[in-house]
Amino acid sequence: MWRGIVCGLLAGAFWGAVFIVPVLLPDFSPLELMVGRYICYGVLAAALMLPRLLPLLRRLRRDDCLAMLRQALSGNVVYYLLLAYGVKLAGVAATSLIIGLLPLSVTIFGRKDHGAPPLRRLALPLLVVAMGIACINLDIFSHAGGAGTDGASLAQKLLGVLCAVCALACWTWYALDNARFLKCHAQVSAVEWAMLYGLASGVIALIVGAVVLALQQAGAADAVPTRSWSQFWLVCLLLALGASVVGNYLWNLASRLVPVTLSGQLILSETLFALLYGFLYAQRMPRPLEWGAMVLLAAGVLWSVHAHAREESAGGEELA
Repeated sequence: MWRGIVCGLLAGAFWGAVFIVPVLLPDFSPLELMVGRYICYGVLAAALMLPRLLPLLRRLRRDDCLAMLRQALSGNVVYYLLLAYGVKLAGVAATSLIIGLLPLSVTIFGRKDHGAPPLRRLALPLLVVAMGIACINLDIFSHAGGAGTDGASLAQKLLGVLCAVCALACWTWYALDNARFLKCHAQVSAVEWAMLYGLASGVIALIVGAVVLALQQAGAADAVPTRSWSQFWLVCLLLALGASVVGNYLWNLASRLVPVTLSGQLILSETLFALLYGFLYAQRMPRPLEWGAMVLLAAGVLWSVHAHAREESAGGEELA
């Protein structure tokens, strides 16, 4: 289990880099960033799996293919788009507050899985996590100034909140489905599964990109502003390699090695690393509420790890 915990934390370190990409590429829309990232992910996955891709595809059953497509959509493509549009319509504060409930939602909906302690034993660690999430969002409300919602009507804001709730549901469902699939399909390795739904994500992104490009060309009446496409593809390639290929592989290892409720807590490492990268990029120290949030989140995760370790130890003693 401890090896799974380390893999989950390292996956969060790679995933945290995703949050600074919109800052590096402000001239590109979230849809374009999604298409670029997952096309690169698909190309890398195909290249890495090329020597054994055809034999691997022949081994897949119909249920495996359906799982691959639904996880590519729920965990990658649809989740990212819903999150991006939630920020655009409802603002950073409201969207992050909703998405910040991921550890709680994964824990609650995955509590009946094998290896999960009773929910009452996780109540205090989850309360600490909730306090940390509250600190992050209180700081955002205090300093964001309603970013992303200027001029938005009440209906648009409600639509943005709905997008954020759907994004939360997408990733919660993906985390549970991915963990359960890997635990029940030992014939597919973690790296093979990461490459397979990376390939599926690339195909989906390519189709979406082709449709968007065709629509843009058909409706283009004004001159398109000059943008740095070389920088765009370089950043997307690095993002696909780090966050998608390496990060997803590490997450699959973690999902196979730890109880699903603990994997929900390990998602918080993404938040902590995203904060760290953001502070380094902005060249500033965290504010008091940000310090409090990081301490509370770290304490909640460590407490939850301890609770799971005790549960695993007790289960081992019973078997003995």
